[in-house]
Amino acid sequence: MLRTLFRIVCALSLALAAATAYAEEDPVPKVGEKAPDFLLRGSDGKDYRLSDYVGKEAVVLAWFPKAFTSG
Repeated sequence: MLRTLFRIVCALSLALAAATAYAEEDPVPKVGEKAPDFLLRGSDGKDYRLSDYVGKEAVVLAWFPKAFTSG
């Protein structure tokens, strides 16, 4: 279960980075700002939306450049 949660968190963080990169306003969130809502298909084939976790669970967004890649 911890591995699945880690995968979801990683996938959500990548989706957040992609969503903010294409935003018309400043793509870098400021400290204290709410993350934009987004939809992401996980490696398990399920769809996840950030808003589904509001008030239910803590969501940690982490990004590791080139993590688990050969390049």
